[in-house]
This record gives sequence, C-alpha cells and structure tokens, in this order.
Amino acid sequence: MGLDGVKLMHDEAQTLPVNIYVQMPSCVPSAPGLENAGAEIGPAEVQEAMRLPGIIGLGEMMNFPGMFSGDAQMHAEVQETMLVGKTVGGHYASFDHGLPFHGYVAGGPADDHEVTRMEDGIERVRRGMKAMLRLGSAWYDVAETVRAITERGLDSRYFILCTDDCHSGTLVNEGHMNRVVRHAIAQGLKPITAIQMATLNTAEHFGLGREIGSITPGRRADIILTSSLVSLPIELVIARGKILAQDGRLTADIPPYAYPAMAKNTVRVGKMLQAADFDIPAPTPQPAMVNVIGVVENQAPTRALQRVVPVQHGLLIGDPRQDVCQIALVERHRGTGKVVNGFVSGFNFNVPCAIASTVAHDSHHLIVVGTSKHNMALAANRLAEIGGGVVVYQEGREIALVELAIAGLMSTERAEIVAAKADQMMAGFRACGCHLNNAFMQLSLLALVVIPELRISDMGIVNVNEFKVVDLVVG
Repeated sequence: MGLDGVKLMHDEAQTLPVNIYVQMPSCVPSAPGLENAGAEIGPAEVQEAMRLPGIIGLGEMMNFPGMFSGDAQMHAEVQETMLVGKTVGGHYASFDHGLPFHGYVAGGPADDHEVTRMEDGIERVRRGMKAMLRLGSAWYDVAETVRAITERGLDSRYFILCTDDCHSGTLVNEGHMNRVVRHAIAQGLKPITAIQMATLNTAEHFGLGREIGSITPGRRADIILTSSLVSLPIELVIARGKILAQDGRLTADIPPYAYPAMAKNTVRVGKMLQAADFDIPAPTPQPAMVNVIGVVENQAPTRALQRVVPVQHGLLIGDPRQDVCQIALVERHRGTGKVVNGFVSGFNFNVPCAIASTVAHDSHHLIVVGTSKHNMALAANRLAEIGGGVVVYQEGREIALVELAIAGLMSTERAEIVAAKADQMMAGFRACGCHLNNAFMQLSLLALVVIPELRISDMGIVNVNEFKVVDLVVG
C-alpha cells in the first residue's frame, strides 16, 4: 500500500498506550528489476514520512548492491533521512566483508540484523555499525553471534538484541523481547548486559535516549517488574506511568482500530486459478535438471540446489523421494493472472497437500507450496476469496486457516485468537509431513529476493548471489 500503508501503521501506533516507533521502508520493491511490488517508495515518500512524529528512521536498506554501487535513488533516500538526523537501518545479506561491504557501510546504514555468524557481528562493529543479534520464531542467530562478546570480548554497547519475524504463537505463548533476553542470558551473557542490549543500547542508537531506554529522571515511565533477572517472569508492566498488565493478564482497555476500506480486499489474482496454472512444461520427454530453492531450518538464507526431476505427461513434477515439491508465486496486487512456478526442497511434504500464504516478504504476492496442483489451486483461490491469510489444504480439504484481512498481512482479531489459529496452521504443516521448526516463517521468506541464495518472484527464479533471474531448467 506504499506510503498510505506506512501512515496507517504509524497512526495506529500513535493511539496505543505503549511507545511504538516506525521505520520508513526503504526498498519497495526490495530489488528493482527482480520483482514488482504493490507500490513503490522513493525519496519523495521518504522525505514526507520523515516529518511524521513516530517515524524514527529509514528501515532495512536491503538493496545492498544498489548501495555499494552508487544507486541514485537509494542514496537519495539515505540523504533525506540523514538531513533530519534520523537513523538508517541496514540489511546486508552477504558474507562478503570486502570492498562491497565497506562501500555499503560508507553509504550510511548504521546497524544490521543479518548477522548469522560470530564474524558477521565482529565485522559490523569494526566498521562502526551496531550489530543486531536476532532471535525470531525461526531465526536462531543469537547463540552463535553473541560469542563476539562472550568469547572475543567485544564491547556489548555496540550490540543490540532484536527479534525479526515473530508470529503470533511465539508472541503469545513465549514472549517478545523478554524471550530474546532470556535466551541471550542462557548463552552466557550477564543478565544486566542482556537487558541493556535490549533497552538502553537500542534507545540510544535510534536517538531516543532522552525519552526511553533507562529508568532515570525525565524519561517515560516504561518499566517491567520481575522477581528474577535470569528467568524474567513479567509480573507487572507499566507504560507511560500507567499499569497495563499484571501477572500475565492485560488490564488496559485497548479498543479496536477502524481500518479504511482501502486496506481490505487487496488480494487480486485476476482469475479463478486451475490446477493447470501450476503446470511446468518439460523441455524434453526425459527427466530434467532444475534449480531448486533449498530451505535451511532456523536460517533466513536458502541454498541454491539442483535436482533431476521426473517428467509425467509432458510436465515436470515434484519428487517426494528427493524432498522436492512445487512452489508457485501468484501475482496478487494488479490482478494480472500471472503465475510463476518452480521447485523447493526442505518441507518433506509426503501427502497430497498445499499451503498458501499472502505473507510473502517483501512484495507479499500470493505464494503456494504443495505436492498436488489441485490442492494448490484450492488454497490460492481460498485466499483470494477471503482477502488474504494462510491456509492449509490436505487431500482436497481445508484443515487450517488464518484470516489476515488487512492488506493480506494482519488480522483484526485478538492476539490469542490469532495465535490459536496459527497453532492449527502449524499442525497443518505437520499433517503434510513437515516438521521444520516454525516452517511458516521459512515459507514466508521464499520470495524475499535480497537474501541469498535462491528465491522466487513474480519475474521468475532469482539467484540472489548474482542478482539476476535464472532459468528454472538448468542449461
């Protein structure tokens, strides 16, 4: 929804009793020339957003080739942010710490959460960035990256704890930043150090140290009371000096937010999809070598695999024996009817099934993975019917559904209700044969064309290492 969508998020945040700040998206589309998003954001939109009181900076400069190669639009967005003294967020998803990385940092990004190895954190800090150590629903990076502090002795003041991609079940059942802090302590950090990395370090990094981040005179009274700094039971929550929750129960009254019509019914696929829309014609009658997206459990990066898949009735098909099933991306913003087909490995689906989602970072087209084209069509059409969400079909029957009516990304229901539906959705993955830890998070990133190695977009199969669209069939 472009700037209008950002304003909706910003305006709702301003009505809440806790302090929620928003970063302005920088890369929409995330990689120009490799995908088409529902809107575009450029320097003019960034300039306008920087005037909003709750915008604290530019978010996730993920077009890292554009940054280090001098892309004019990317640098103009950074300039608009720096002119008002706000923070430029980073996203450098490459293991190359040579000249491209130096050029990227020189361009302005001040932090980075794409830190998956200890050396990644060390290199960020050595180049003057803040290294963000991440624990999401499916990204378990803290245990490895925190060793830069616990083993190599780097100053913890240059590190920040963060989440990134936490689904409702994790938030309701395990917690948010308290979960990350507990985990960091379990990896060897002193409790006060871990808490500091989630509070004061973060507030000062974003220029908010005069308002939040410490319990000191003149700051906002945002305080958590706990009886243990190690296990961190959250027994009392105070925000802006008012009690909001006690003993795990919300005591504040937070009325529902009224979203405008433009935020609903945003899934436009252009036609009723059929099983044939997921056909992949074979170049010859013989089995063919194809590029396959390889899911890596608990990691955001994928692997660029190549597998020989069989041919049936002139079509390339998945092969459960090799853990290869089909993946498809359905354009859903402009109703073009375009479907891009490919193959993915790592889900271990072993029954006729399909799982579809309109949460597909970053352009959020409709993505569907399955072993049955009939089920893939059913799942995709179901999401078009309800305006977005996540749905699981097994042998022609819907077994789980999470409705996300707001832009196909957010629910209008209470968190605990969404979490219960998300639990059913995860059970649906298992019923299809998938036992990855939080497989939905892995699914939701398969269209993110700025994280190596292989992804899918509305323009085809994308090799992120080379930043180009590649043929599905090798050679």
